[in-house]
Amino acid sequence: MSTAKVFGGAKQYRTFSIGVNGGVTGDALLTGSRNNGFSRAVISYGYGITVKQQWAQSWSTQLDLTGGQVQGNNGSNPGAFKTNFFQETLNGSYNFASIDMDYLHRQRTVNFYLKGGAGLAQYRPTGTLANGTAINFDNADGSKHYISNLVLDAGAGVNFRLNNVVALNLGYTENFIDADNFDGTNAGYPQKNHYAYGYAGLEFTLGAKSKPALAWANPVAMMYDELYDAALRQEVEALKGRVTNVETAVADLKKDSDGDGVSDQFDKCPNTPAGSVVDGSGCVIVFPKDTVRMDSVKASPYSNIQFEFDSSVLRTSSYPALDASSADLRASGKTITLAGYASSEGTAAHNMRLSKDRAESVKTYLVNSGVEAKHLKIKGYGETHPIADNSTEEGRVANRRVEFHQ
Repeated sequence: MSTAKVFGGAKQYRTFSIGVNGGVTGDALLTGSRNNGFSRAVISYGYGITVKQQWAQSWSTQLDLTGGQVQGNNGSNPGAFKTNFFQETLNGSYNFASIDMDYLHRQRTVNFYLKGGAGLAQYRPTGTLANGTAINFDNADGSKHYISNLVLDAGAGVNFRLNNVVALNLGYTENFIDADNFDGTNAGYPQKNHYAYGYAGLEFTLGAKSKPALAWANPVAMMYDELYDAALRQEVEALKGRVTNVETAVADLKKDSDGDGVSDQFDKCPNTPAGSVVDGSGCVIVFPKDTVRMDSVKASPYSNIQFEFDSSVLRTSSYPALDASSADLRASGKTITLAGYASSEGTAAHNMRLSKDRAESVKTYLVNSGVEAKHLKIKGYGETHPIADNSTEEGRVANRRVEFHQ
């Protein structure tokens, strides 16, 4: 038999079955109710055929074709009835519990189920009433007449798996007729008749024997087996090895022996002295003697704010000048105009938009630092009013700016 997979779909199973059954009938129900036309229930016989389609391990739909006879009488007093019936119902069945005789075996052994549905019952009551009147629903010409009415049924049962094809089915069904003439009487007040059917039968699951039956599949055991599959375990172990290699590589990338902020793999100048200022390759930056580091100079307010090519994003190097301008504006309460400019690359329309965006970026920074927005106006001048020659790179760099106009 082939091994089914947890998420392999219904096609890997046998899902169609046919069953036959036989048993006993009576007009009294185990739930405590019985028909009122006659005082004593009499055990009679029933038989049936079931055609089932299993949709999942827990539920199915089935067509039940049932026939037989229901009887009752008044004991030692006059009056008795006998009703022959045929019934077709479409039911839904739910496996609500199961037992696995062989713990964690691939297939379950016992299934407990509930079922319910509706259909059509055809029946012919005969007999005599307590007053001696004959029960007769036949046609005027004497031919047999079967009454047809809606029937609702509900029941429970248990299935025992005998082998991969055959199962023993024990069940009990209560059937409710939508009429008050099933026993040949009419009580004269709203009442519905009913009967019970207890049965035993065999169910045969059809299809290729190489496939397991879906009704007996045990998904928990299948998952357990798959987790202990040798090939899967090898894949898991190989994956663990790859993860370990990745973790080692990441640890190597993060290793910085000299603490200069550049990992050893990229550090071209290892063992730099503590506190040294290094570049991206880990080598010490040697500043020219006439060069003053920016962080040692106190920024002046209202200095021009420079921008990169085709960008309105503020440089971090502009923050000191912006903070100085913000402090003065908050102290003085003056109103200024933020004039944005662009170099001459691109179209005039594009540069006009860019210059306004640059002025807007400066305004946003100042407002976020506490300057009231009403003291800040913006204006874009595009590529007009250059302060340097746009034909050189140095000139274009200088022209990408925002100025403070009072």
